[in-house]
Amino acid sequence: MDIGNCSLNEFIFVGVTNNPEMKGTLFTIFLLIYLINLLGNIGMIILIRMDPQLHTPMYFFLSHLSFCDLCYSTAIGPKMLLDMFGKNKSIPFWGCALQLFIFCVFADSECVLLAVMAFDRYQAISNPLLYTANMSSRKCFMFMAGVYLVGTSDALIHTTLAFRLCFCGSNEINHFFCDLPPLYLLSCLDTQVNYLALFTIYGFLELSTISGVLVSYCYIISSILKIRSAEGRFKAFSTCTSHLTAVAIFQGTLLFTYFRPSSSYSLDQDKMTSLFYTLVIPMLNPLIYSLRNKDVKEALKKIKRKRWF
Repeated sequence: MDIGNCSLNEFIFVGVTNNPEMKGTLFTIFLLIYLINLLGNIGMIILIRMDPQLHTPMYFFLSHLSFCDLCYSTAIGPKMLLDMFGKNKSIPFWGCALQLFIFCVFADSECVLLAVMAFDRYQAISNPLLYTANMSSRKCFMFMAGVYLVGTSDALIHTTLAFRLCFCGSNEINHFFCDLPPLYLLSCLDTQVNYLALFTIYGFLELSTISGVLVSYCYIISSILKIRSAEGRFKAFSTCTSHLTAVAIFQGTLLFTYFRPSSSYSLDQDKMTSLFYTLVIPMLNPLIYSLRNKDVKEALKKIKRKRWF
């Protein structure tokens, strides 16, 4: 094979749909979703920074959850919206690598972060008197350093393996962003190592994070059952419902996308699920935590009162 013809200068996205009748409706819907995503996540970060009562480990991790959602959705959303009506749907070779890298860094970091947040809830419920000591600022920063280290390491492995492949045929990606499976389909070389790395690394990441969440909640439930009053048990468990909802939606979608049987794999179906976890889930997370969280509601009321006066 001629190595000189082994690399492409750019890729071209097929996009979400080629149906011109649907483009206007889909563009409006996804633009609205992305704007709510921006306002919700940026607003959550600013609110947590502004209100001293939210300067606790739980909201420290929540602000980083919003940051992760904001970063990986912004790496994909604006380009996808522009491509829906743009004639040039191309992305440079390096731009595709950068988009994949940013997506992997923050999506993988969010997986680990959700497990860390489960551990944080365990510490708050099982040892409320020692919670501040057990989850000190130094420990929280160390947890976050570990979260981003895992995300960055994973992203480097997948991006390096993907862009060492030979792309000597079509440069048309049947997707709306540079995801791994559609890229592998364009390769002229054997991608068995890439798929093995994908399933091994993501499999280990998913297994370890989901196991961490389940173990933490086993201890949480055990601690809640020891609380004598029904009101106390309900109050303790209510602090976990938003986190459980976020974990179920995010992890469930990723498991369906990357670990379903290959016989049931469909690029069109993959686009729909990818739209859900790249745009819809980042929009839902701030809504889940704000609508079901008393502290966040109180902080919002304070800001409204200050602006009124």
